[in-house]
Amino acid sequence: MALSAVRLHYTTHLSPNDPLNYGIHFYDHIVVELLVTSIITMFWSLFIARTIHRRHEHRLVNSFTAELVGLFILFLLWVIGACHRHARARFLTALLAFAWLGWLLVLALFVMSLLFAIANKAFHDPMHGRWDRRATNYGDVPMRTVIGR
Repeated sequence: MALSAVRLHYTTHLSPNDPLNYGIHFYDHIVVELLVTSIITMFWSLFIARTIHRRHEHRLVNSFTAELVGLFILFLLWVIGACHRHARARFLTALLAFAWLGWLLVLALFVMSLLFAIANKAFHDPMHGRWDRRATNYGDVPMRTVIGR
């Protein structure tokens, strides 16, 4: 996010003597896309962290299906940013490398969540860290079991 913001600020505030683009202000569309993708990813991460920490159990919003849909959207955004061809510049090469790392991380999260949801048939179950069918209030009837009864 920081690299994208710095690049965007630099190219939209060129001095007239700057050799880049002969001092004419411009911006790279893909840099804006990566900046927006980074911001969306930050908000998504905060939402997921809040869901896991507070163990929210709302039907659709906090289910594995919702997580997989969100991760798939982030996957597409990151791969679009990573596959764009940049000019030969060190700064843009670093930006491209971070885009590929972001894409790789989202892909790994997507695959792990998908495999977990498939293995446990948990697409409509809550995605918080304490996933256990017997210890959740998710659904119509509480499913708590008491040891020793």
